[in-house]
Amino acid sequence: MTQGLEALAARQQAWLSAATEDAQLASFRRNVDLRLALVDRNHHIAVAVTPGGISRAGTDVVDVSLVAPSEAWSELLSHAPAPTMNHFLAMRMRVEGTRIEGDEMVFAQHAHVVRRLLELAREIVDGPVLRAPDPVLDRSGIRGRHVEVTVDGHQVDLYVEEVGSGDASPLLVLHTAGADGRQAHPLMADAELTARRRVITFDMPGHGRSEALPGPLGSWTLTADRYADSILGIIEALALEKPVLVGASMAGEACLLMAYRSPDRLGGVIACEASEHVPGRVTPWAGHPRVNESVFVPEWIDGLIAPTAPASMRDLIWLGYSQGGHRTFAGDIDFYSGAWDGRDIVPRIDTSLCPVVMMTGEYDYSCTPAMSKATAERIPGARFWTMTGLGHFPICEHPAAFRPHLDKALAEIGA
Repeated sequence: MTQGLEALAARQQAWLSAATEDAQLASFRRNVDLRLALVDRNHHIAVAVTPGGISRAGTDVVDVSLVAPSEAWSELLSHAPAPTMNHFLAMRMRVEGTRIEGDEMVFAQHAHVVRRLLELAREIVDGPVLRAPDPVLDRSGIRGRHVEVTVDGHQVDLYVEEVGSGDASPLLVLHTAGADGRQAHPLMADAELTARRRVITFDMPGHGRSEALPGPLGSWTLTADRYADSILGIIEALALEKPVLVGASMAGEACLLMAYRSPDRLGGVIACEASEHVPGRVTPWAGHPRVNESVFVPEWIDGLIAPTAPASMRDLIWLGYSQGGHRTFAGDIDFYSGAWDGRDIVPRIDTSLCPVVMMTGEYDYSCTPAMSKATAERIPGARFWTMTGLGHFPICEHPAAFRPHLDKALAEIGA
């Protein structure tokens, strides 16, 4: 059985027809004029994408070429792709020999078109990924308001949402870079969870419905002090008694930061998709004047979501990132993949004061399970495990799959 680009070359016309008829691509390719090639050692498949349709193209007029080893293409075009090979950007970061040739800005401008073309190629070659069913979220009990907090010496109104009651330690859920507290809605819609504990989230300054710090538009950059001020300010404003801090990605890093800085204020931390240092995620295209930020940023993170995540949850994450605001994501990445360096502090976290649980999804190619495990091994008393079938956004990408891991983590902290 042929696989990868060999199989796609044999069915190229079926792929082009499906792509031309695809409703999502029809929306994406308005005003688009792109010549794209998919390349391995033995194959060079070129297509032209225009508002009128998608057709074969000559190999001498290509704007962008996606180059990868043939075995990586076989995984990418499989209906059950392996971690680090489920998305072209994952392969480029983690699979040797994967690269973009040509004008990379053109790729950034058309990342959404390229991603959808590859999804349709997968369906033609091996069938669609089998996604989990869409959950039904009941948000009716969520209450929202603004509270005044001091961040970086300035008074700002941060938007807070909460739900639930009970005697168990409250959960304070942090959102990821460039996003907002809506990512906590799957947990906040969990009636069993909220029957026994409060679940609280908030939007960081300049995110979602929170007031921005003073400064020129587009100048936001996240620092450790600003992060700590925001978290402690919310704990104080809501009079939270020893909340358990939960977060993924940059929020997972914040969990480790707060376990070190303020262990006496917390009941424990659940640091998802976190490591002591995460290089390689700064990109010049998140805020570039010739790249549509509201399209590129969600595409930059799309491959971090596990391929089997429910479609509605993936769309929720994509739309949240699309609405993030000018250079909000880029300013957060300044912390996530720049200013954050916990290599000196993680061995000094005292888990007898603040228990630490770390969990990372197997499909996270930015902060891999191996990176998180190595960090956990440097924190005396910390626990770590890999979350099978989950990616970089476990709290919101697949609520049913994340919930058992959350329960286990809370049990570890309680013990």
